[in-house]
Amino acid sequence: MIEHLHTNRASRRRFLAGTGMGFTGVVLSSMLAEEGFGNEGGWEPGRLHFAPKAKNVIWLFMVGGTSHMESFDPKPVLNKYAGQSIGDTPFKDALTNKYNEQNLRVVVPNDANGHIWPNVYPLQVGYRKHGESGIEISDWWPHLSKQVDELSICRGMWTTDNNHGAQLQFHTGRHRLDGFFPTIGSWIHYGLGTLNENLPKFIVMGTPIADCCGGKEAHGASYLGPEHAGVQLNVDPKNPLPFAAPGKEIFREEQLAQFQLLGELNGIAQEDYPDDAAMKARIKSYELAFRMQSAIPEIVRFQDETESTQSMYGLDQKETKTVGQQCLAARRLVEQGVRFIQIFHGSNGGAGAWDAHSNLKTGHARLSKEVDQPIAGLIADLKQRGLLDETLVVWGTEFGRTPGSQNSNGRDHHPFGFSVWMAGGGIKGGMVHGATDELGFHAVEGRHYITDIHATVLKQLGLDSSRMQIPERKRIEKEVGRPIDAIIA
Repeated sequence: MIEHLHTNRASRRRFLAGTGMGFTGVVLSSMLAEEGFGNEGGWEPGRLHFAPKAKNVIWLFMVGGTSHMESFDPKPVLNKYAGQSIGDTPFKDALTNKYNEQNLRVVVPNDANGHIWPNVYPLQVGYRKHGESGIEISDWWPHLSKQVDELSICRGMWTTDNNHGAQLQFHTGRHRLDGFFPTIGSWIHYGLGTLNENLPKFIVMGTPIADCCGGKEAHGASYLGPEHAGVQLNVDPKNPLPFAAPGKEIFREEQLAQFQLLGELNGIAQEDYPDDAAMKARIKSYELAFRMQSAIPEIVRFQDETESTQSMYGLDQKETKTVGQQCLAARRLVEQGVRFIQIFHGSNGGAGAWDAHSNLKTGHARLSKEVDQPIAGLIADLKQRGLLDETLVVWGTEFGRTPGSQNSNGRDHHPFGFSVWMAGGGIKGGMVHGATDELGFHAVEGRHYITDIHATVLKQLGLDSSRMQIPERKRIEKEVGRPIDAIIA
């Protein structure tokens, strides 16, 4: 049977490249892919379009919709008109603003007098200017405020889904009703070669978004193939990668023999079913899992870090420990060459903890505290180690919150204008790009659909988003996006 596999050169290369018989095979498979093999007739993965300014990406996503006004786009006018109907303010045309070009239905509750306008909801936290740049940030982000001169804050973001399917849209650029499409992480996985053969190129930490909003598809690869999807990692040192554990009763040599036999058997099946993408991905994952059994535990050995480093990330505090561990693991993964690290925060089984229809002040204060110090520590640590220049940190959420009140002490979904920020990786620091109107309702300057963030990230990695196409699936313009050149150094 094995001899039969060597009788056809084309099938032999496909067999070796696709199944990776034995551990050398997975290296060969990676080498062939990075040289453009295995995708004849299409864009060749591993071929950079221009010189990269970054090597890695850490993607921080707040699930549920963080209020831009209580974070990175404070609006003092909300305090001035607090409690008044928006219709009685100078901003009564906000709901029919020309920038509502997507013709989205704006949901506003009736008040006691039957008005169709919500009342202006004041800021629930103070704000002040920070750093040499003097950028205004809310007081719920005291640690990150100290890193403001490293940030480029894009305040003119917009999207088209006014429900939490926007979580998936943020990662794919396509509306949830369109179906599933490759995410930004999967495109990076597909487009770039690995820097470490013992670790995945795309790692996910935290709980993925809710199933109603796309679930694990927020780090899925869709038609690119399952091998380009994110691999989930726990920060629990006792069980960081459950599927990779061999079991206490299994010796490493015994498991190695099992993997080699499994590779041979799967390889025989692959010859009969050469186009089975799931089989290819499964075989690669088995072999990678074996190598990861040594590599992953080292990543989560946080006790190897100094006490001052652990404290910088908030590992010594209950509120910040989990996110602190994730951010510290992200830095250690960057050091090991992992290309894309995605961290979800706020997943709660529903639409997301940041979804503040009520009790915004209590909820956002708690959630901000959980992430503020760890994220600030991550940026500071990357900078002091000389890694920030080559690591792009992105902070995002699916949309902002309304300037009007909901349920008396909350804000509704708001896709018309919100904030995303980026740092490191050849991005200008200490600047604000774009703006929402005085009320924080519409993005009116430097307006960018969410995939412009994708295109910017890809450009910094040396990839042209518009040229990342495969013959079988033509990407639409909105899906591709355009780089935000104004924030690129």
